[in-house]
Amino acid sequence: MNWIELIAEVAAVGSGGGSDGPVTGVEYDSRKVRPGAVFVAMKGGSTDGNRYVEKAIAAGALGIITDSAPKFDHLLVFEPGLPVLEVEHGRRALAQASAAFFGHPERKLAATGITGTNGKTTTAFLIEELLNAAARKAVLVGTIECHVAGEVRPSPHTTPESRDLFELMAEGVSRGATELVTEVSSHALDQGRATGINFDVAVFTNLTRDHLDYHQTMENYFAAKRLLFDGTVYPAPRVAVVNAHDPRCEELAEAARKAGAEVRTYGIGQGDWRAASFTLTPSGAVIEIETPAGAAKVVSRLAGEVNILNLLAAFTAAHARGVPFADLVESVPLLHPVPGRFQSVGAGQPFTVIVDYAHTDDALRNLTILARQMTAPSGGRVLTIFGCGGDRDRTKRPKMGLAAGKGSDFVVATSDNPRSEEPAAILAEIEPGLKASGVEYAIEPDRAAAIRLALKQAAPGDVVLLAGKGHEKEQIIGFTAIPFDDAGVALSALRELGYGEVA
Repeated sequence: MNWIELIAEVAAVGSGGGSDGPVTGVEYDSRKVRPGAVFVAMKGGSTDGNRYVEKAIAAGALGIITDSAPKFDHLLVFEPGLPVLEVEHGRRALAQASAAFFGHPERKLAATGITGTNGKTTTAFLIEELLNAAARKAVLVGTIECHVAGEVRPSPHTTPESRDLFELMAEGVSRGATELVTEVSSHALDQGRATGINFDVAVFTNLTRDHLDYHQTMENYFAAKRLLFDGTVYPAPRVAVVNAHDPRCEELAEAARKAGAEVRTYGIGQGDWRAASFTLTPSGAVIEIETPAGAAKVVSRLAGEVNILNLLAAFTAAHARGVPFADLVESVPLLHPVPGRFQSVGAGQPFTVIVDYAHTDDALRNLTILARQMTAPSGGRVLTIFGCGGDRDRTKRPKMGLAAGKGSDFVVATSDNPRSEEPAAILAEIEPGLKASGVEYAIEPDRAAAIRLALKQAAPGDVVLLAGKGHEKEQIIGFTAIPFDDAGVALSALRELGYGEVA
């Protein structure tokens, strides 16, 4: 593929120059440019790739695609043969150029996208497992990790830049994948990172307060999520799977229907695909599922009501992707809990330790409800450790303190990726919520010390919740990522307390 062939697939507002040389790559990071690559210079939230055009040229860029072309007229004096394509939207151009360069893998994969505040990761993992059980190979893209036809890779973002996503899809296609299952964040939808992917199935899990540092208002946040369904920016999905419990369900369902999508709702006791009844067990749940495709009793290894909803979302989406109802029923007992999502840490202690990614007030509320259900038979307590991220939405801090306090018997407020903020300042904004809840609490900025403090407080029958980091393996302090694993720290602390490793 040469420059002319590549830009033929990119929506442009102006261009200059041309080249017959082969394009060796498409990059948005000037540090990755190699001779023959096309550099896409685009404005971002924290930086402007247009500042690095000269570095890209020095590295051997064959051409530049930019959303700020007038800035570079002077470069053409020194590089008279350099082709420059001016575009209106840099990220959309990146997606178009990447799709072309990687051979349009999106045309060979049936895509399922999952958006919502909570539950995206678990739902995505479950959909992939259900598809795998039906002998389908998938590319999974999500918060915890990426899977390329079975190969596990680290994931730097919930939804990567389109160039990286298309590369993953192309690798998956080369290995026989036919399905794409991807979390789709509100940031990605708003910024155009999902451009070029026609989602066959789109799932909406819920909308609760989060990311207002970026979206500013809940209306803006919802509007970004709605883009996956309403056909205004991205093509509407063939099937929209929507949580019947969410207050935005009807609004979103109506937008999807108007855009031409079939709508399937799910829920507990409501929705087209529903849990008519259920019984929670120490190891999961027994669920009576009723759907337009049939009814069945299933046994799930995923604990809590929230995971019943995640399972129903995945079940509905996988059926929409053509997996027969009977096959789905057979697969449910084989599904695995997701790393960092209600993950237990065991060293033979007489109380339960759970690591979970809950980092919003709604997620904390659900997590403590589940813990309370677990302690009910023994009369044990719920002890919760949590923090709030620095350089993120400050308004949710007291709300998270209130949610943790109302659902717990003892809370330790601590650090959770303070970034450039002072941990003490973050904790000061959490504390009013804790005070309002009336819970007994402690403030301990050192997260490892906070975990040890809570574990020392735990008695037989208690549940200790380590909330906020989940699968994450680092603590971001300032601009430095320091290795930190809640599960590993908890296990080490349990050993210090005299408990042995579980076999």
